[in-house]
Amino acid sequence: MPLLTPHEALIHLMVITSASDRDMTDVELARIGDVVRSWPVFVDFNQDRLIAVAQACQKALHDKGGLEGVLARVAEALPERLRDTAYAAAFEVAAVDLEMRMEEVRVLQLIRLKLDLDTLTVAAIARAAKARLRTLT
Repeated sequence: MPLLTPHEALIHLMVITSASDRDMTDVELARIGDVVRSWPVFVDFNQDRLIAVAQACQKALHDKGGLEGVLARVAEALPERLRDTAYAAAFEVAAVDLEMRMEEVRVLQLIRLKLDLDTLTVAAIARAAKARLRTLT
């Protein structure tokens, strides 16, 4: 399989997180689109490719290597300086519906381990996302 681009790797992590509970909700899919449209890391990504990249990820999840294979390809494609950004993107998708399921928590743990992120970085990303998504009611 060809090496993923950093953009593709980021999208793969968001798709994996959304699909972790086997229910990719409209809210989660919309958040993936929002991240791709609004985060500076995607400024030079052709947004017309988003659906094709997401479908490629779903296909790869069903291939021989499964989730572990996809995570290994993602880790290989991401430079060190984008690993916290990648985790933040995945966390955004998990937290967007204000209800994190056990499957999502487990996938986030696997991502954290594969990207070799420290506990303080992960906690800061989680806290920031929760603060950003909090509502008045």
